Amino acid sequence: MNTRHLLPFLAKILALISIATLGFSATLAQAQPKVMRIIVPYASGGPIDATARLMAERVKDSLGTVIIENRPGAGGNIGVDAIAKAAPDGLTIGIAAVATHAINPWLFSKMPYNAATDFAPITQMVRVPNVLVMNAETAQRLHINTLADLIQYAKAHPGKLNYASGGNGSAGHLAGEMFKSQAGIYALHIPYNGGNPAQLALLAGQVDFNFDNLATASANIKAGKLKALAVTTARRSAMLPEVPAVAETLKGFEIDTWWGLVAPAGTPKDVLAKLSQAYIAALQAPETRARFATLMAEPVGSSPEQFGAFMKSELRKYEKVVKASGARVD
Repeated sequence: MNTRHLLPFLAKILALISIATLGFSATLAQAQPKVMRIIVPYASGGPIDATARLMAERVKDSLGTVIIENRPGAGGNIGVDAIAKAAPDGLTIGIAAVATHAINPWLFSKMPYNAATDFAPITQMVRVPNVLVMNAETAQRLHINTLADLIQYAKAHPGKLNYASGGNGSAGHLAGEMFKSQAGIYALHIPYNGGNPAQLALLAGQVDFNFDNLATASANIKAGKLKALAVTTARRSAMLPEVPAVAETLKGFEIDTWWGLVAPAGTPKDVLAKLSQAYIAALQAPETRARFATLMAEPVGSSPEQFGAFMKSELRKYEKVVKASGARVD
């Protein structure tokens, strides 16, 4: 048989098979569920990472698979910059925190992103109270039992007190500067390389007080090693209801740790609405609230509009605080 006459026919058959295969592949690709990712601008293992992973698990029924991508570095700026530069398709979202969206813009001389314009808010996830704590033995020796006692002692003994923080420009540093300003007192700031060294210095009696994250300080408060004088939220925290708020002594004082979810600017409103609805429902679930309570975190679940307005107000607030502190990162 002369096969030369069959070659054109075979070529057509192969072409049809190829087209059919490509069509099947395209259909299969479209049928594959798209994976969403949450960029966490901090290392794994911390409270922000833990809450992001919990949220990813809670929304899988409504949004599908969500993976966590940790992108730490530069105080959170590296990971947040990756969020800002991602495609605005709703498949890449990430964590916005008080540091990345309220403090860093005033702390760093050069920023890779614009906190006010490069993001679309989804929802505030949580707030975590900070707490003013003293070394318990120091408080007993100086007869300090309340925040008013601390202020009175500082005024009577100018320059005798000091406080620790996790570094220049950290939340603990800025809370201390705000406290000193509103109370009209002076205390020497001693920066450490991170929150844990600062707490160890306080426990060792090397410093007198600090503003610590409640999740970090709670175990030592319960053990009697640290004395909690006040929480920094506007009202008392349900996590520590017997401890007054600083605002009960210094009207208007409010500074706490918060974080939430944002998408790149330009993400369609209907996509943002779907994401917001799913994550707010997850935050309101009893299981979520119970898990967050173990982290001393209070779920919020605000609308995109509310979260956007909140972040703008925090950005304005910290501009004054950071500039007054004189802290800079060049």
